[in-house]
Amino acid sequence: MTFALETQDLTIRFGGHVAVNAVSCGFQPGTLTAIVGPNGAGKTTYFNLISGQLPATSGRVLLHGRDISHASAPARSRKGIGRAFQLTNLFPYLTVLENVRLAVQSRAHVGLNMWSVWSSHKDLIARAEEVLEAVALASKRDIPAAALPHGDQRKLEVGILMALEPDVFMFDEPTAGMSVDEVPVILELIRGLKCRKDKTILLVEHKMDVVRELSDRIIVLHNGSLVADGEPAEVIASPIVQEAYLGVEVKK
Repeated sequence: MTFALETQDLTIRFGGHVAVNAVSCGFQPGTLTAIVGPNGAGKTTYFNLISGQLPATSGRVLLHGRDISHASAPARSRKGIGRAFQLTNLFPYLTVLENVRLAVQSRAHVGLNMWSVWSSHKDLIARAEEVLEAVALASKRDIPAAALPHGDQRKLEVGILMALEPDVFMFDEPTAGMSVDEVPVILELIRGLKCRKDKTILLVEHKMDVVRELSDRIIVLHNGSLVADGEPAEVIASPIVQEAYLGVEVKK
């Protein structure tokens, strides 16, 4: 079986501490895998190894069967790995529209800089505006990204990721810091990506209601190791998740 994304014995050590310990896992298109575990379990570090923010001590990352372990983070992005961070990763002094249209431009491989005349590229502007509509930010298109409240910045980052159209979407706590009213917009966008069936989605999320609603599969990291992997109901009910993640004492 060829996975869209696969990690083989992926490991990183910081001195004597093993933050991710020989994690082997494959991810198929059309599926959403939630990665859960207690604080310090290695979830974000695992994401950083996949997306190239950190170099692995050992092990491999494969994209469509090809080894990308030594590719830089920008190179992995160009190859089809898209990452949304816990903390927003935007161009703060550019407007909302400019942030998205740069992503559209990158996706289209158009050799313009941000100050170029865009009137001859109406299709790219139209795509950027379409993305802003999807993330409910069209009315704020001319506001600098830095002036947006935190929840809107998260929506903008998801919009940028959508505009890049990667093969693999990686969401690291996408609803963190959002109000109750803002969360459904992000969940609906992720649900829409999942319905396309050609995208692979990885989700780190602490809200178990979100995990239950969206995931096809859950993997559990604990002390850097993969300790559970399976269907959501089965994994959530397992003793190790009840104890290590949910804090429920399971009788022996």
